[in-house]
Amino acid sequence: MRAMTIGKLAKATGVGSETIRYYERSGFLPAPERLPSGYRVYSAESAQRIRFIKEAQALGFTLQEVSELFALTDDPDADCADVNARAQAKLVEINEKIERLTLMRESLERISKYCPADEHPITECSIINHLYGKAGMAS
Repeated sequence: MRAMTIGKLAKATGVGSETIRYYERSGFLPAPERLPSGYRVYSAESAQRIRFIKEAQALGFTLQEVSELFALTDDPDADCADVNARAQAKLVEINEKIERLTLMRESLERISKYCPADEHPITECSIINHLYGKAGMAS
């Protein structure tokens, strides 16, 4: 892939130009070369790095964690075990989130089932009463 302008890089990677500029400012992308006209030109490496970032984010990694993964790729002493440990930690985090979300869903299903969902006064709404500690609405 030849050098690309920011617009072509954005189109090739599916991110906006502002995202590319943010990645530059944050150090995720090397500073691009500039044409005599002042336009930035990006290499294929920039496209690869953006795809890496987006794929890592799709797996749940934060930008801080992506930065740490990039640091590992630059560390000659790092190995697959280092990356796998981060992936395993992310799995634990995701499973904990799933458990919290499941509890939230079950609670909402339970309290909404008892809500009259009609013209009753708000003081009879089981959802509001639950949010107020099941003691009814505060004055």
